[in-house]
Amino acid sequence: MGPLDALWHLANFFGPAIGVGLIASGLCKLIWWKALRSVAFGGLTLWAMAAGAVALIGGLVIFGRDGRMATYGLLVASTSLALWWRALRHLR
Repeated sequence: MGPLDALWHLANFFGPAIGVGLIASGLCKLIWWKALRSVAFGGLTLWAMAAGAVALIGGLVIFGRDGRMATYGLLVASTSLALWWRALRHLR
């Protein structure tokens, strides 16, 4: 495997975390725009993507392969938990 192939493998592995992180943080800012006015979009997105990446790596370690539905469920749960922790836990 060449370096370009390795780059594509990594991009495709972390692609779901990037996509879910962008969509979830965008929807979070859209729905709670008044309360999250002071929270930066980049910070929310970074936290969501990092949590998703950790979930994907954890699923790969636990199940021994990529693409299990339990891993994607963990991806959604960890992304929403990270968004709650970063932004929504201060809402009343």
